[in-house]
Amino acid sequence: MNPISAAVRTGLRRGAIEIRQTLTSGQDLFGLAIWPLSSLITLFFMRDATFQSSEIGLGALALPSLLGLLIVFNALFGVAGALATDREDGTLLRAKATPNGMTGYLTGKIVAAAALAVVPAVPVLIGGLALMGDGLDFGTPDRWLALAAITALGLLATLPLGAALGSLFTSPRNLGYLTLPIMGLVAISGIFYPITALPGWLQAVGQAFPIYWMGLGTRAAMLPDTAAAVEIDGSWRHLETIAVLGFWAVIGLVLAPPFLRRMARRESGSSVAARREKALQRAY
Repeated sequence: MNPISAAVRTGLRRGAIEIRQTLTSGQDLFGLAIWPLSSLITLFFMRDATFQSSEIGLGALALPSLLGLLIVFNALFGVAGALATDREDGTLLRAKATPNGMTGYLTGKIVAAAALAVVPAVPVLIGGLALMGDGLDFGTPDRWLALAAITALGLLATLPLGAALGSLFTSPRNLGYLTLPIMGLVAISGIFYPITALPGWLQAVGQAFPIYWMGLGTRAAMLPDTAAAVEIDGSWRHLETIAVLGFWAVIGLVLAPPFLRRMARRESGSSVAARREKALQRAY
């Protein structure tokens, strides 16, 4: 068997093991449940609100947007956090020391991160359909197919980007530096309120990043066509959504390999020992 193919198969098994371990760990499940629970509480309080003088419900607009946000956020931080954690505890160094180990390692991380980005969205989708079902148009196979397609494109746009960003951090605690700018982007990306209510320059900034387009794509998949009236140009802009998310996918796929190679070259026993010592100093 080709060594690379064997490494990929090993990575797929590794990813399946990580998914099973996460879904059977009480602590990990609690961490996964925080965002879905917060999202459902937000939807509950938005269920009777409408956008300005229209009859379009804010809750119905927010449900697909929150699904898109959960997938982007968990995919981005899932890979980045895993890489940073494994650098600190030496897992990455062990993978580097194994023939084709990095290929298997990255395959497993991407599989696990993709699955664990989608899993938290499932209870939000189920609960949101119960709360907002009347404001949605989501009862036909083509709508489900559209949601699956935008989910796959969103993962492709964010998983490589998360890997590139994760390679820059030596500790998961440092990922906090990403949280504030990401939350700022969420605020101007039309997740909780249509982006058309923002000043033009903020609309331009929001449209430069994947969060807005992922939310737009999920809204297009789940809402009736009349809801497009509150969007920019009164349209779902399908081609633009594909183009922008595809652009970010290309950016991630171009940046991730050299960043990851650079990260792997810098891994050594002494660097891992230094990070462990620093972590112990913080603990005590």
